[in-house]
Amino acid sequence: MPALEIDVLGGLALRLAGAPLALPASRKARALLAFLVLSPRPRHRDHLCDMFFDRPDDPRGSLRSALWKLRRLLNADGVERLVTDGERIGFVGERARVDLRAAAERLTAADPPEEAERADLERLLDQPLLAGIDLPDCAAFQAWLVAERDALDVLRARARSPTASTSALPAGGSLHLARQRIGFTRAADGTRIAWARIGEGPPLLKAANGLNHLELDWDSPIWSPLFQDLARDHCLIRYDERGNGMSDWEVADLGFEVFVTDLACVADTAGHRRFPLLGLSQGVAVAIAYAVRHPDRVSHLLLWGGYACGWRVDGSSELRAEREAILTLVARGWGRDDPAYRHIFSSAFLPGATPQELADFDEFQRHTTSAANAVRFLEAFADIDVRHLLGLVRCPTLVMHARGDRRVPLEKGTELAAGIPGAEFVALPTDNHLLLGREPASRLFVAHVRQFLADHPG
Repeated sequence: MPALEIDVLGGLALRLAGAPLALPASRKARALLAFLVLSPRPRHRDHLCDMFFDRPDDPRGSLRSALWKLRRLLNADGVERLVTDGERIGFVGERARVDLRAAAERLTAADPPEEAERADLERLLDQPLLAGIDLPDCAAFQAWLVAERDALDVLRARARSPTASTSALPAGGSLHLARQRIGFTRAADGTRIAWARIGEGPPLLKAANGLNHLELDWDSPIWSPLFQDLARDHCLIRYDERGNGMSDWEVADLGFEVFVTDLACVADTAGHRRFPLLGLSQGVAVAIAYAVRHPDRVSHLLLWGGYACGWRVDGSSELRAEREAILTLVARGWGRDDPAYRHIFSSAFLPGATPQELADFDEFQRHTTSAANAVRFLEAFADIDVRHLLGLVRCPTLVMHARGDRRVPLEKGTELAAGIPGAEFVALPTDNHLLLGREPASRLFVAHVRQFLADHPG
């Protein structure tokens, strides 16, 4: 066993060779320690400054001071555990034993624990995560802490249910045996639209964003963890846009206007008078247009990775040439067994994905729609322009965006937030346009959604 032991279950505690170590007096320094210990990768100094230290002061100086204290603590026996690589700072987890990480590894090991050991793990996991480390004035850290506590709920459920899957089981196991209920409705032009609901809480309606499939999404490692989390405390309503998924593929009209009216059709069919509306990627513009047209129905707008106008509207000549070339590649290679053509598309959406995750997403895309419809979707998205509607939004709005988004640059998100009256903006620490369910940014996304809805009761 490593000489340094770190407990995050219950109150934060460190022991070196069994002897307790004195923690820093500063709660922020202790919170920074906990964040670095539980983070799966090194963090940029600017990100740590944004999370813990106020900009009007000297955030870099405050960070240096806190890190000096933490290095003395974590490296007390001469083993380098807090390391710096240029502007990034990380904790080397293999050189210490962290109680939460050890419990998680034991529960997911190939040889499952026996009954007595499992009971011990249950008692260990029943303790609160990082009790006394809350920082109400540091919103980003607090959102991260809420997300980590949600993740601990999943692990607790795994300890209680040995046969449950940690990737699919939400907190408390409440949805483990639940199923989504899929139905169909008809748009004004007769197009059949597939829609689904799951969960028993207040409604949350997600606008379609293209390349959806109600059944495949629910089992996808990309979408499933996010949807499972959202459905824990909401009745989550989703649908497949015309032209893809379980909705009709052979349709005459595949443009922005019918995207908005299809959303209206699903909202009317679901029967909820008023609801928060979630828009992701291209679904952001659709959600905005619906909210402006139906202000009495939308209580909140929750937007991720969106833009007010497509690349044909305001893109540079270089961007337009690149995207036109991609349209040609999609038309020629979308349906092929060789995923090379789709891979060009998917790698822009998920630059942080593993090779297996990219391969899974490549295959997923092929089953969502035809090559012809994929091109039609991309054509429609390129011509989107809702800039004139931004100032007409009247509901509380949360705009979130990936800090390193390569498909839709961060400034597109800031433009949205600047144009919508009173909108709040959050940049999350990821490069992925589509959130991977396993990454911390996905849990942060859900935590921010919950906090925003709680702060703006509608």
